[in-house]
Amino acid sequence: MFGLVRNVSSCLNIITSNTTSFSLTKDILKLESFALLVFFGGFFLVLALSFNAIRKNIYQDKNSLDVAFDAGGKVNIGLTSTTIISQWTWAATLLQSSTVASKYGISGPFWYAAGATIQILLFAMISVQLKIKAPGAKTFLQVIKARFDSRTHKTFCVFALMTNVIVTAMLMLGGAAVLTSLIQDISVEYATVLIAAVIGAYTLIGGLGATVYVSYFNTSIIYIIMVIFIMKIYNDPDSEDNPLGSIDRIYTLLNCTEGPSENSGNSYLTILSKPGLMFGMINIVGNFGTVFVDQSYWQCSVAAKPKEGVIGFLLGGFCWFAIPFALATTTGLAYIALGTTQNGPLLTDDQVNAGLVPPAVAQRLLGRSGEFLIIIMIIMAVTSTGSAEVIAVTSILVYDIYQLYLKPYRMVLDANSCLLCGKARGRKSNPRDKCTCESMLFCFTCKDDSKQRETWKRAIKPPYSCAVHGKYREYTDYLSTLKNWCLLWSTIAILPLTIFLDLTGVSLAWVYMFMGILIGSAVVPIALSVSWDRLTGEGMMAGSISGTILAIIVWLSVASSYDGGLGRFLENTGREVPLLCGNIVAIITGGVITVTTSLVQSWKNGSLPREEIWEQTRDIDSPLSPWTQLYEKDLNIIGANQLDNRPALDVVENHFRSSKILAYVGGIASTIILIVVWPSILISVDVMDRTDFHHWVMLAIVWALGATIFIIIYPLLTEAWDIHQAFKEKRLINPAMWTKPPPQVGGKPQHVGKMSASDTCKGSSQKPGVKKRSDGDNNGRHGEEGFTDPNMINHITEADTSTCKSFSLTQMQDSNNHI
Repeated sequence: MFGLVRNVSSCLNIITSNTTSFSLTKDILKLESFALLVFFGGFFLVLALSFNAIRKNIYQDKNSLDVAFDAGGKVNIGLTSTTIISQWTWAATLLQSSTVASKYGISGPFWYAAGATIQILLFAMISVQLKIKAPGAKTFLQVIKARFDSRTHKTFCVFALMTNVIVTAMLMLGGAAVLTSLIQDISVEYATVLIAAVIGAYTLIGGLGATVYVSYFNTSIIYIIMVIFIMKIYNDPDSEDNPLGSIDRIYTLLNCTEGPSENSGNSYLTILSKPGLMFGMINIVGNFGTVFVDQSYWQCSVAAKPKEGVIGFLLGGFCWFAIPFALATTTGLAYIALGTTQNGPLLTDDQVNAGLVPPAVAQRLLGRSGEFLIIIMIIMAVTSTGSAEVIAVTSILVYDIYQLYLKPYRMVLDANSCLLCGKARGRKSNPRDKCTCESMLFCFTCKDDSKQRETWKRAIKPPYSCAVHGKYREYTDYLSTLKNWCLLWSTIAILPLTIFLDLTGVSLAWVYMFMGILIGSAVVPIALSVSWDRLTGEGMMAGSISGTILAIIVWLSVASSYDGGLGRFLENTGREVPLLCGNIVAIITGGVITVTTSLVQSWKNGSLPREEIWEQTRDIDSPLSPWTQLYEKDLNIIGANQLDNRPALDVVENHFRSSKILAYVGGIASTIILIVVWPSILISVDVMDRTDFHHWVMLAIVWALGATIFIIIYPLLTEAWDIHQAFKEKRLINPAMWTKPPPQVGGKPQHVGKMSASDTCKGSSQKPGVKKRSDGDNNGRHGEEGFTDPNMINHITEADTSTCKSFSLTQMQDSNNHI
């Protein structure tokens, strides 16, 4: 494998001066690994509790079901970027990227990084479409349910959950392989239990918001450790125990090594690698499935506003590129160079396919310190992505299975019907019998209920007294409890899944390249569900199901043509050609069949007007906190508290047009540069000389250092600024704005929740608890109990007027339809 091909005399001198052979050993004690996981687990818990405290006390977020899955919907650009990087940095990112570098040379890191970055960049386009056309959705499956029938929705629930299972499997396979190879007396079961315990603990406490803060910490640690490896391998020339240490030294060793026969010049120093290109194509197709079909990335979109989401995905994609590109260019090429120094590989082929290249390099160059660094990197990658997958599974179980099919709050015909009262909203309503419900945040009784329950000392909380929102709040409390159980059982399910895969003997490399065959056919249908109005449910089902079936048939057919056929299943089905054919068939047939079927059906049966199609997705909303409140300032919405009041689709599209243009231009242009322009330039280089290789490595180092500095500093500054602004606004807002009316006998609030229409709407403009004074009388009274700033009277009057309408339908007046 490591024959000498150039400069024979100098290469022989290199080999004879380094005759010491290497084998991977277990040097870390089980107690040390346990202490490491406990330490990080405790630190993650502190971060989760800190996030909850900040959101509650500064941002004034309610501890509700929706907040657990969207983190308040206001995550900034910096934290959005780090969350995306953290979720996209699997154990496979750290391990498999170095594996392909050790097999194919410099083409491996490039195709891994470029082939898995473009999905994040292109997903920015899908993200902005979701926020414009379904701003109230918590899962992409809710959009499918709003547009199509239950069969289509259930079909894609299966695809979504299957994607989460595959991603979790790769996480645990990679993590368990590293831990069991470096830690003494540790089994796969023990390693899995420890990792699952850490994931479940902080995810259960903080929900999606906790993963945002933990993701920042984990991502920063991964970048710092990556820089340590880069400096050790490429910038440590004076160390006597380091056989590498400089770019020139590594180039000499790589130039002395015979590369794959299908590489140009049998060299590792070329992009012209047939197996490398085949891996790149498999990588591109497979990773489209694990982004577009994985609910965890849609959650990143849900948690941010359109502009923040688009910029976050673009910046996150470019920063993430540095991890596989720089890390694999470092550890993967160092593995080849170290093998040359001992005239033989450091690991067996099975160990390489298991992803043990980085641990071997770390142990060889840094000893026990390197082993600890690799273990920490793997823990960071597995816990962040694992928690995101657990939350994704839980959100599907709660929103798309239990809430729709097992125990819905109210049986309604479509998303337009109000869950609180069952009546139609907006365009489908009868003016004399339409929904007049309002947001919970504008309800005095709900505010009193929340205060009472927060200060209640007993285990059993008092019931909600609000006649409008109380029952639904009880239902969401029940769903929150169910959410906790789903998180727990989803975490526990990681253990049997990992044990099963370990017993079957599948490798990380096999699962990584196989995933696109199962889920690639769902990519195009899901992308079109938020962007193409002529799409049909039958087209989605036909494309996704038939695409998967055809991909499996092609994959097995090609694999059976090799010696041994399917009798040597893992070996032959894991070859590049069968996997490439299966992946390409999956994504192409899935898209072609979906589009063709939809066009034929639309031509035969016609389709709804474009506006009505997207109004169905805009109907998706929470009756307690409508999405219009989140965009009240952005879109200048008046009466955002009313559930049937929202701006027209054209208004929303025009306001976020710049974000949409940025997403499309940035995503498409970056994709073309990464997978067309850049490789075309490298083709002209052919085999790199010393100068070319020096430039290549410096590019990787600069990209890694730039991404490290950005990802550590920028999110910290933006979050600190946001907290400062939120705290400042909290102090400026008059705390008596929502002063409750004078109490009746018994301390019950008056004119709230249980009042009659005649008591509420007597025509008086005087608000309860608000006494009008002259400007001179108001000086110094802004913090006084019972006082409300006269400047807020009109705002409260509007809220109270709409409340009158909700209790007295006979006094409703026709108003312009905002929809």
